[in-house]
Amino acid sequence: MKFDDILQYIGEFGFYQKRVYFLLCFTGITTFFPEVAMVFLAPTTDHWCKTPQLERQDCYSWGLDEKTCTDLKYNITIPEDDEDTLLRENNCRRCDVTYSEFDEDTERCKLSDPDLEECEDGWEYDRSQYKATVIQDFDLVCDDGSKASLSQSIYFAGVLVGSFVFGSLADIIGRKKTMFLCMFINLVFGIATAYAPGYWWFTVFRTIVGFSNIGIYLAAFTIATELVGPSKRTFTGMVINFYVSAGFILYGVLAYFIRDWRWLQLTITLPNQNLICHRFIPESVRWLISQKRFDEAEDLIKECAKVNKVSLEELPDNLFEEQKLEMEKAEHDVTYTVVDLFRTPNLRMKTLNILYNWLVISLVYYGLSLSTASLGGRDYLAFILSGVVEIPAYIVAIPAIDRFGRKRVLCAFMVLGGVACLTTILVPMGWGRTTVSLIGKFGISASFGIIYVFSAELYPTPVRSVGMGTSAMLFSVGGILAPIILEIGKIWPPLPLMIFSFMSISAGLLALLLPETLNKELPETIEDGETIGQRKKVKEPTSKPTMVDYCGQVDIESSFTNQAYEVVE
Repeated sequence: MKFDDILQYIGEFGFYQKRVYFLLCFTGITTFFPEVAMVFLAPTTDHWCKTPQLERQDCYSWGLDEKTCTDLKYNITIPEDDEDTLLRENNCRRCDVTYSEFDEDTERCKLSDPDLEECEDGWEYDRSQYKATVIQDFDLVCDDGSKASLSQSIYFAGVLVGSFVFGSLADIIGRKKTMFLCMFINLVFGIATAYAPGYWWFTVFRTIVGFSNIGIYLAAFTIATELVGPSKRTFTGMVINFYVSAGFILYGVLAYFIRDWRWLQLTITLPNQNLICHRFIPESVRWLISQKRFDEAEDLIKECAKVNKVSLEELPDNLFEEQKLEMEKAEHDVTYTVVDLFRTPNLRMKTLNILYNWLVISLVYYGLSLSTASLGGRDYLAFILSGVVEIPAYIVAIPAIDRFGRKRVLCAFMVLGGVACLTTILVPMGWGRTTVSLIGKFGISASFGIIYVFSAELYPTPVRSVGMGTSAMLFSVGGILAPIILEIGKIWPPLPLMIFSFMSISAGLLALLLPETLNKELPETIEDGETIGQRKKVKEPTSKPTMVDYCGQVDIESSFTNQAYEVVE
């Protein structure tokens, strides 16, 4: 019997599967922490040149309080702008403070003053909100100001490599062993990150965390979805997104109470190691069957039936006889690779369209997530709300695609996200801008939930797994590019949001070219994947179409004489 048939007897989502599933879902919370950790590990804070010469100056004798005295010393070293400059360097150089005395009437130097000095004594930082950050500890300002974004991009490069390595390893040694191996690597290098003595040590350790972090998530997600029946697969594939959103919210709460980046890093590392759950997490039965380890698979099925309180008496003694015969036959079958996604013209265009949507969704999602705390509202609350808004996005998206279709709803949410990004540029800094940005986050989060389901239905069965893996790779590339695009904002602040807006709207409109999959049979062969969505050749109609629905469905009304015009999705 096939495993899906066995699940019809023992329960597609019984108590045993629920127990395992919800244990695995907690990895969705903890593995998301490192993805957005840099928001509060390395937030931007005010900085200025350290000036030891001014520490000897006594401005208390003028009757000034401590804060006013400190502000005076701070301001006297920072050059004023002669005019608006493209790249502001005020806090990266200092006025000549070699004089021995100054007072309240001392004039500040100009940015164009040729006597400006480099910050040879280091920098001072505003620690009123963040007590210690990566930027403060490693002086990632001025000439090194892009290194925080570079570290985040390198982190996602580790995620990209990890998705390849551990995706393959999970097929070789098993999902469970891969997951707990990654947890151990994650624990060691997560702690090492907290004690990193310098920037490059921090970056390398965090990249290894990203490398192993994706292995935990992929293995856990695979075990969770392979343990349930077909009717519950969409449910289990989507519910884990709510746990990811919970991780987003929880990280904002933890960061609010822990203002030192090293302690915060330790706090988000240790909960990820649910090694104590080892005995409660089974290996994937489907993987055991694929490895011809039928005895172990049968033991797990018996354990599942026992916990679900189901008798196996109605099942045949040899559960996997059919599986053995199919596997023997499969040994002579063709092995498909990523090349087959691009071998034929129609499937190639659909694949490129899908991959572009994955790239854009990742780019905009991480771009908005990493910049939410810098929109002018309260940093922590804005970040938490950015996680909260994802929950209704998923709640709305799933029934919408079942009613209105995949591509139209995907188009609508992608366009919504793009328009919101563009509108954000026009709204003044503050809660108004934060609100508009959250609308964009709502749209792009809903799009992520949709594209996962839509892609799985568009890829033909022989290349569905490799197609989803390639899509995940493009998702990682989006994570690499997001910090780089945000860094461009230092040249011209509106530019990142303009890029996000253009790409989101263009991806949404391109999605309209994809075939609709709602209530359609899944493509079972490469030939099916090539023909799905192609229009049948018909005779030219005597009149032109009269209406095109904006977000996806072509509604054609024509006056024909004894002939019909047919469009096949």
